[in-house]
Amino acid sequence: MGRAATIARQIGWYVSSLMGDNHYRRYVERRRRTHPGEPVMSEREYWRMRHAAVEANPARCC
Repeated sequence: MGRAATIARQIGWYVSSLMGDNHYRRYVERRRRTHPGEPVMSEREYWRMRHAAVEANPARCC
Protein backbone atom coordinates (compact mmCIF):
# COMPACT_ATOMS: atom_id res chain seq x y z
CA MET A 1 0.00 0.00 0.00
CA GLY A 2 1.44 3.32 -1.01
CA ARG A 3 1.82 6.51 0.95
CA ALA A 4 -1.19 8.12 -0.77
CA ALA A 5 -3.44 5.26 0.33
CA THR A 6 -2.17 5.52 3.89
CA ILE A 7 -2.84 9.25 3.97
CA ALA A 8 -6.32 8.75 2.49
CA ARG A 9 -7.12 6.14 5.17
CA GLN A 10 -5.92 8.48 7.92
CA ILE A 11 -8.02 11.35 6.57
CA GLY A 12 -11.03 9.04 6.42
CA TRP A 13 -10.50 8.04 10.03
CA TYR A 14 -10.21 11.69 11.08
CA VAL A 15 -13.39 12.74 9.27
CA SER A 16 -15.28 9.77 10.72
CA SER A 17 -14.12 10.74 14.19
CA LEU A 18 -15.30 14.32 13.71
CA MET A 19 -18.70 13.17 12.47
CA GLY A 20 -19.16 10.71 15.35
CA ASP A 21 -19.19 7.60 13.21
CA ASN A 22 -17.08 5.67 15.71
CA HIS A 23 -18.92 6.71 18.91
CA TYR A 24 -21.18 3.65 19.00
CA ARG A 25 -18.28 1.30 18.27
CA ARG A 26 -16.30 2.83 21.15
CA TYR A 27 -19.34 2.55 23.44
CA VAL A 28 -19.72 -1.15 22.63
CA GLU A 29 -16.01 -1.84 23.20
CA ARG A 30 -15.99 -0.01 26.53
CA ARG A 31 -19.29 -1.55 27.69
CA ARG A 32 -18.06 -5.08 26.97
CA ARG A 33 -14.73 -4.36 28.68
CA THR A 34 -16.15 -2.75 31.84
CA HIS A 35 -19.44 -4.67 32.15
CA PRO A 36 -18.90 -8.10 30.58
CA GLY A 37 -22.01 -10.22 30.25
CA GLU A 38 -24.40 -7.27 30.57
CA PRO A 39 -26.60 -6.24 27.64
CA VAL A 40 -25.44 -3.59 25.19
CA MET A 41 -27.83 -1.02 23.72
CA SER A 42 -28.58 -1.30 20.05
CA GLU A 43 -27.13 1.41 17.87
CA ARG A 44 -30.57 2.98 17.53
CA GLU A 45 -31.08 3.04 21.31
CA TYR A 46 -27.61 4.50 21.79
CA TRP A 47 -28.19 7.42 19.43
CA ARG A 48 -31.62 8.11 20.94
CA MET A 49 -30.00 8.27 24.37
CA ARG A 50 -27.23 10.57 23.10
CA HIS A 51 -29.65 12.95 21.41
CA ALA A 52 -31.95 13.02 24.45
CA ALA A 53 -28.98 13.87 26.68
CA VAL A 54 -27.93 16.74 24.39
CA GLU A 55 -31.48 18.11 24.31
CA ALA A 56 -31.77 17.88 28.09
CA ASN A 57 -28.42 19.62 28.64
CA PRO A 58 -27.68 21.92 25.74
CA ALA A 59 -24.15 23.32 25.83
CA ARG A 60 -24.76 26.36 23.71
CA CYS A 61 -22.66 29.41 24.19
CA CYS A 62 -24.81 31.82 22.21
